[in-house]
Amino acid sequence: MRISPTAAVMTATLSLLIANAHAADSHRVLALWPDGAPGSVVQGSPEKIRITDSGEHIVSNVHAPSITVYLPALKKSTGAAVLVIPGGGHLELWMDHEGYNVGAFLADHGIAAFILKYRLAHEEGSTYTVEGHALADVQRALRLVRSQSAQWRLDPQRIGVMGFSAGGELAALGAARYDSGAPDSADPVERQSSRPSFQALLYPAIPQGVSFSRETPPAFLLGGAEDQPAISLGLAEFYLALRRAGAHAELHIYEGVGHGFGLRVSNIGPIAAWPQRFLEWLEQEDRERRD
Repeated sequence: MRISPTAAVMTATLSLLIANAHAADSHRVLALWPDGAPGSVVQGSPEKIRITDSGEHIVSNVHAPSITVYLPALKKSTGAAVLVIPGGGHLELWMDHEGYNVGAFLADHGIAAFILKYRLAHEEGSTYTVEGHALADVQRALRLVRSQSAQWRLDPQRIGVMGFSAGGELAALGAARYDSGAPDSADPVERQSSRPSFQALLYPAIPQGVSFSRETPPAFLLGGAEDQPAISLGLAEFYLALRRAGAHAELHIYEGVGHGFGLRVSNIGPIAAWPQRFLEWLEQEDRERRD
């Protein structure tokens, strides 16, 4: 799985991937709860999509949480999977550079990706909460992917989370607050574990009140030194807390980089190669797990 492309080759490859990332007809969308999410607004107004001047898609007014499926070609598949959680301050979801672009990149490198649309706790007039609804969407999505692992040819022990900004907060919460499922549930999805096998947190809002142990899923942490101190310094403190608890963690802080870079063709310099760093880290974690 390890590849070390030149910057020019990587940029060209990303351009092609991103150009095809939004081919909606080729990516299945699955509702997390086919009969409606518990606690959701019944018959809520439709999702809203606004498009920035640069053509990026931003979603809000989510009442029916879902995942968009990016599966690798069978000949490339590694059996690993990532639930990708876009950010947006719990006000909206930046679905391209923190979602679909990432899904296209991962699938091209043999890793199944599932882009999450979750309920937004801080949107004006919202009745949702971060831990009561958005986190429940993350947990349900992990259970759903795990329940379909045989069909999608995934290893149920290699299903992790990757979150950006507010999505990083949710990924971290999901890696700290999980359960092994409800074996007696009539819903086969609810019988599955919600524990992510690993967590990748990119410039995350740092969650409060979480604890760590040796059982905490391995963490890949990445951000910019020019981000707000609550994130740039908080990420370093988060790393130290994980290590002190005996958990596996790797930290990357990039000088001269701020918030919200995600996965864009326009990224330049060392930060443009962060997806490759993630692949290398995941490969190393897989090797250690096998050993």
